[in-house]
Amino acid sequence: MYRFCGIILMLMIALALPAAPADNALTVPAGFTIARIASIPGARDLAVAPNGDLFVGTLGSDVYIVEHPDSAPATPHVFVSFPDRPAHAVTFGPETLYVGTQFGVWSIPYKSGDEKAAEPPRKIASVRTSNRSSDHFTTSVAFSKNVLYASVGSSCDACDTELDDTRATIQAMQPDGKGMHPVAVHIRNAIALATNPNTGTVWLGAAGQDYLPEGHPYEIVDPFTLHSGVSNYGWPGCYEDHRTDGSHDCRFMTVARVALPAYVTPIGMAIYPQEPAGAHPFPAQYHGGIFIGIHGSWHQPLRPPRVVFVPLRGDEPVTPVSWGDPDRQWRQFVGGFQAADGSRIGRATGIAVGKDGDLYVADDAAGAVYRVRYTGN
Repeated sequence: MYRFCGIILMLMIALALPAAPADNALTVPAGFTIARIASIPGARDLAVAPNGDLFVGTLGSDVYIVEHPDSAPATPHVFVSFPDRPAHAVTFGPETLYVGTQFGVWSIPYKSGDEKAAEPPRKIASVRTSNRSSDHFTTSVAFSKNVLYASVGSSCDACDTELDDTRATIQAMQPDGKGMHPVAVHIRNAIALATNPNTGTVWLGAAGQDYLPEGHPYEIVDPFTLHSGVSNYGWPGCYEDHRTDGSHDCRFMTVARVALPAYVTPIGMAIYPQEPAGAHPFPAQYHGGIFIGIHGSWHQPLRPPRVVFVPLRGDEPVTPVSWGDPDRQWRQFVGGFQAADGSRIGRATGIAVGKDGDLYVADDAAGAVYRVRYTGN
């Protein structure tokens, strides 16, 4: 069943959009350039290895590697394959590559410079333990302070009863997968996870449910590991700032620090180093801030895919959240994925910061990975 769903999703994406946007169709701020450096079908989450190689999760069963992305264009190749799909998410721990697939979290031993997996992947934790494939079938992963995190989306748009206890949660576990337990619950689909390299805090980006009153619920971005205990984000009956559907008590829900417009769908995130190294660091105004890959909406109003930027001081947004204005905290960084008539040439997904200071952006619709570089010109 999971193979069938993955194939159907990939076919929907392939049929809905052209395959390859021209570099000059995408827009970046003055002083930056953007270039397509690799073609990878269904490119999703991104992670940079200690030596600077770029790892790419996909909507299929493969994780790819792009060697030396700072000097690409390159020819990517498969690093490791899985008996489960989608192999959506990738992250690194000490000498380990972690991958999230639909039904599991996997570990692969990794030494800096490895071009292929030296050993078969080992499943260290099971998610979606009902083994039923229904809605939100990606598993995202992040690693910080010797803890591995995995987010698992809900099985429905809005339901009070889930198929199993891992759904609509973020789970924490030891690096070997033992001791898995929830640290965030009642969160519909926290598909974007990112570790702040400046603080070690882990952030989530989550998509809210459909079919609420026009323009709601706002999508949320939040540093969930700063909260004590288990964070309850209120889904499905509570959203935004203790807002209720009328049938739920929302006094105890966790309120996020960043709001985005409804239906934009944050897929990937990366937080820029406060003191970047390398030959191409971004200007100081971007240091410590968070870049978010916005997938765009699938229904009206048609929210465009883009990459947006939210300035941070540590783990606090420079501009406080406003529950009356979801456009207040962010500004566009990469645009041009959607034309004025609503047609699209791609959809942003994973985001990563390279060793050289470049920003990498994945696109699952165009099957592309882009490099954004500051040149100052």
